[in-house]
Amino acid sequence: MSPSARRAQARLPLMALGMAALLGALWGGLLRLGWELPALPSPVAAFHGPLMVAGFLGTVIGLERAVALGRPWAYTAPLCTGLGGIALIAGAPGGAGPLLTTAGSAGLVCVFAAILRRQAALFTVVMALGAVVWLAGQILWLAGWPLHHIAFWWAGFLVLTIAGERLELSRLVRVSAASRAAFVAAVAVVLLGLLLTTVAFEAGVRVGGAGLCGLTLWLARQDIARRTVRQPGLTRFIALCLLSGYVWLGVSGLLAGLAGGVAAGPHYDAMLHALFLGFVFSMIFGHAPIIFPAILGWPIPFRRGFYIHLVLLHVTLVVRVVGDLGPWLPGRRWGGLGNVLALLLFFASTALSALRARRPAPP
Repeated sequence: MSPSARRAQARLPLMALGMAALLGALWGGLLRLGWELPALPSPVAAFHGPLMVAGFLGTVIGLERAVALGRPWAYTAPLCTGLGGIALIAGAPGGAGPLLTTAGSAGLVCVFAAILRRQAALFTVVMALGAVVWLAGQILWLAGWPLHHIAFWWAGFLVLTIAGERLELSRLVRVSAASRAAFVAAVAVVLLGLLLTTVAFEAGVRVGGAGLCGLTLWLARQDIARRTVRQPGLTRFIALCLLSGYVWLGVSGLLAGLAGGVAAGPHYDAMLHALFLGFVFSMIFGHAPIIFPAILGWPIPFRRGFYIHLVLLHVTLVVRVVGDLGPWLPGRRWGGLGNVLALLLFFASTALSALRARRPAPP
């Protein structure tokens, strides 16, 4: 086995920790929707958001950045977040889960500090700001702030991370200085909204929603996906994932502007899941055939079956949001169950594609 293959294999336990956190988050999400499921050692329904953002997404993003940086110490960030997710599921005493995930977010900030020393470009600055936003949200969580406040900081982490990555790829199409200024302005409005939530929650959410709408317009106009959607195979699939995800980002921004600083209830559910499921997981669906091979060293050939989990996610999310805004409780519950099935189908389909690629050819 080559050294690169051994390094990739060594990352598998970290990915497994993130997957365990994801399963705990999905279990907790179904409990929150009212589905009767067996109890776990900890109240995972209360930790649904932290498990999804810090335990799963934080681990995957931290792992991806550690691979990109290529320094052994960088893997402490995904290790901490992965262990923090396990601690939340297991009900570990002493606040171990929040402490470990906060340490992981601090580790990601250090990783980006090292990245900025190598390449101080606008896109790396934006992604680094996303890591700082995540750390700020974690600190607020440790300080006892309510989760409905912190959720917007976690959302800001993911939005800025993805926006920075898409800005990096926009270099393939010539972006004017005016367009880059518009991007910076939208990011600044998102950050302003987050800061405002600490002193005027209602106004901060509305301002942040305006920033999300601004980013949606910029991404929909400037992203290279507008061109690559005309190409066949994996390229078109990625482009459709991105473009459909931008629609949900805009929906989340509009709902934030209209609903304002709601702390719970159907509008809160619709606003957050339009972003976390519709936007973030559309990005994950599209980039998984590229990111997972880079992390684990396993090729994931594109299959037309990938469209099944993408369509299922969007259809069930529409049902869920309609159920939220109706209000229509059965739509919300069944739409949420469909969301979980779409995510499970995504991972099953991705794993099947990887296994088929590793299967030796017949003699």
